[in-house]
Amino acid sequence: MSKNLTDALEEAEFDLEEIAMQLADMLGAALHFAGVKEDKIPDAVDAYLRGLDDIFDDDEDEAEMGYEEVIQVINSLKLTHKELFR
Repeated sequence: MSKNLTDALEEAEFDLEEIAMQLADMLGAALHFAGVKEDKIPDAVDAYLRGLDDIFDDDEDEAEMGYEEVIQVINSLKLTHKELFR
């Protein structure tokens, strides 16, 4: 592989990791404002990710997930994981 291509791939990988960390922070903030207890944010993130699979497992077009679907998953968590919320 050429050095330029290797450098570009490494930079893209770094950018993706940075974006993933920012998205995780934004999910934590959304869960905070949804009423999740501060010490339960990591558990709520895990439950959210599992909830995605539970709610949208038949949906082949997951790339189209917008804010309404995020709200749907959080509302589902409020019913199924009440212990996470204030």
